[in-house]
Amino acid sequence: MDLIKFGHACVVLEKDGRRLVVDPGGLTPEDAFAGADAVLITHEHFDHFSGAKLVAALAANPALEVWTNAAVAEVFDGDSARVHVVGEGDSFTANGFDVSVHGQWHATLHADIPRMRNIGFSIDDEVFHPGDALTVPGTPVQVLLLPVHAPWSRISDLIDWVREVKPARTIAIHDGALNATGRAMVTGFLGDTGPAPTGVPYLHPAAGQHLQVA
Repeated sequence: MDLIKFGHACVVLEKDGRRLVVDPGGLTPEDAFAGADAVLITHEHFDHFSGAKLVAALAANPALEVWTNAAVAEVFDGDSARVHVVGEGDSFTANGFDVSVHGQWHATLHADIPRMRNIGFSIDDEVFHPGDALTVPGTPVQVLLLPVHAPWSRISDLIDWVREVKPARTIAIHDGALNATGRAMVTGFLGDTGPAPTGVPYLHPAAGQHLQVA
C-alpha cells in the first residue's frame, strides 16, 4: 500500500490499482479524487471537507462513495445512497480497504467554543488518520498520521500521544499553515533527535510525495 500526501490533512492510499481518499478539504487540489472510488471524511471543518468539491467528484464518478459521520452527512448535499454514515466502533470495506472507526469528538479549541463531532479511521490495520483529535484507537497502528500544527495542537500533547499509541512510525500531516521555518521547528521536536524523544521514526513529507506504508 502506498500513501500520497495531497497537502494539509488529505492523504490518498493506493493498493492493487484502487484508491482511497481521506479528508479532501478546501486546501486539497481536485486531482486528489482522480481514480478514487472511496472517500473518508473525519469532520466538517473546511480544511478536511469541501462540499462543493465532493459534489463535483460524485458527479464526475458514478462509482464514488463517501463514508463520514452524521454531522457531515447533515450538511452535505450528496446522494444519500452513496454517502454512508458511520461512527465509533463501526467497520466497513471501502473500495477494497478494510476500515474501522474510532473516536467521537474534535479536540478542544477553547472552553467557549462548542466541540464538534470527529471520527478517526484505521485503514487495513496499517494507517490511522485521526482527523482533528488525538484519539487512541486501542488497536495496533503501524503508521500514525500526525496533525503537527493546528489551533488546538501542542507539541507536548503530540509527543505524549505518540508514546501512548506506540506506532511503528509517524507521518506528519495538517501542516498547510506552516512555512519552512515552522516545518523545521516541529521536526526538531518530533523527530528522532528531539529533546523529548518519542522513540518512533518521524517523517515530514512534502505535498505530492509518495511513500510505501505497507
